[in-house]
Amino acid sequence: MQATPPPATATAPSTVTAPSAANRLRLRRLGIDTYQEPVLYMHRDCPICHSEGFEARSRVELRLNGYTIVATLNVVSGDFLSADEAGLSEAAWRLLHARPGEEITLHHPAPLESLSHVRAKVYGRRLGQAAIDAVIADVAAGRYSDLQLAAFVTACAGDHLDMDETIALTRAMVNVGERMHWGEGLVMDKHCVGGLPGNRTTMIIVPIIAACGLRMPKTSSRAITSPAGTADTMETLAPVDLDVTQIRRVVDRTGGCIVWGGAVRLSPADDILIRVERPLDLDSQGQLVASVLSKKAAAGATHVLIDMPVGLTAKVRSAHAAKLLGQQLEQVGRALGMQVRVVQTDGVAPVGRGIGPALEARDVLAVLRRETRAPADLALRALQLAGQILEFGGAAPAGSGLAQATAVLADGRAWQKFQEICEAQGGLREPPVATHQQAVPARHNGTVIAIDNRRLARIAKLAGAPSAACAGIDMNVQLGTVVERGQPLFTLHAATPGELAYALEYATSQAEAVHVMEEA
Repeated sequence: MQATPPPATATAPSTVTAPSAANRLRLRRLGIDTYQEPVLYMHRDCPICHSEGFEARSRVELRLNGYTIVATLNVVSGDFLSADEAGLSEAAWRLLHARPGEEITLHHPAPLESLSHVRAKVYGRRLGQAAIDAVIADVAAGRYSDLQLAAFVTACAGDHLDMDETIALTRAMVNVGERMHWGEGLVMDKHCVGGLPGNRTTMIIVPIIAACGLRMPKTSSRAITSPAGTADTMETLAPVDLDVTQIRRVVDRTGGCIVWGGAVRLSPADDILIRVERPLDLDSQGQLVASVLSKKAAAGATHVLIDMPVGLTAKVRSAHAAKLLGQQLEQVGRALGMQVRVVQTDGVAPVGRGIGPALEARDVLAVLRRETRAPADLALRALQLAGQILEFGGAAPAGSGLAQATAVLADGRAWQKFQEICEAQGGLREPPVATHQQAVPARHNGTVIAIDNRRLARIAKLAGAPSAACAGIDMNVQLGTVVERGQPLFTLHAATPGELAYALEYATSQAEAVHVMEEA
């Protein structure tokens, strides 16, 4: 495998005018987590603020030892920061490779020409490849503020990207990041479009596929609007922040991996866009397709199976919507040289029992270890998808993939392969357990007739998932379960009493999260 390097996020200009002492400030690391957004802090009385006309929310170019970034300015007062200091958020500090006491130079950034394309999109104009290339190049280089990113995400939301724009966006997102090249042969991949809590089949599928001799270097995302992404869940069991060299070593040794794609800058613009999609809770169909397939193309996949859960409270709510999205995924995949196969699956209720990184990891381990308490629905779903991938990749004759996948799980080969993958990634560990737990009981006797995926996902997030890996929901019932008044419907898990109380307050107000039809 070879990797094509991406353009650097923090770059140095080709010619830099020697700065005067007037626009230099001493650096100070403030330890403020602004997620991925570089933020600069300056005192209100700082002479540079006055001389350069900088004010709160200004975009400021920072240069240090050949590195250049653009950060958003926050202005402070009091004794928090002195007038001759420049405070940096953790993201800005990392991007500049800064060291305590160094001096930084501050400048007005060059005009952001690509923003004119964003404004055009806001007013409904179509964007061509060159325009989208310019926007995504600036996004990946960190030149857009979160407000500007939000404008772009919102302008593209819903159905505001046509097929040509979606293909152009996907290509642009691939081109600004690293690309993996695996040489001859098939490279299998799998993705779920989401919206179904607990659907952590990837961690069961990868070892099955690798045990059958196909390559499956799986790069996964962290959660966007859900309580857990595959990378979040896998991280409770083994390291996922591997670089390209480490991924190659793992795949060469075991045939597969389950890592975080953001650690290797595969489609890095996607990770930046996700940063604002998460709080906006927006899912554009075109952006979803570009997000999924740009990561797959960058990871070197040749064959991609898409798991598309369909249900009234899933991300895709109808068979018709699933068909349209599936056609778009297949068409964009072909444009980028990949074979994409879409499988519609049941998205009516959560899969397994756990919702949240550690709880979902517990379910995965139970399936792989063939424990009696393993959730049967998670096992069957993973086996059906693994069977499709084996047939897709020619490792099993048509119609026999499910039987082959079942045999690999039943005889322990999948568990053995998963352990090998975890050890190659840095070592297998047990997932953490929450110290604070509280059951949410049924209010009356009856039968569970509906489960709302979206409400349960919200409850799990209020409990602290995915930031607190141990947090989430442990389901005590399934569709069709007959319950008595006071019987636990689900159990909340949290890392702190405050988060537990917060989630419990919301959960007790949401009777429809688990709908129990009262007995007549």
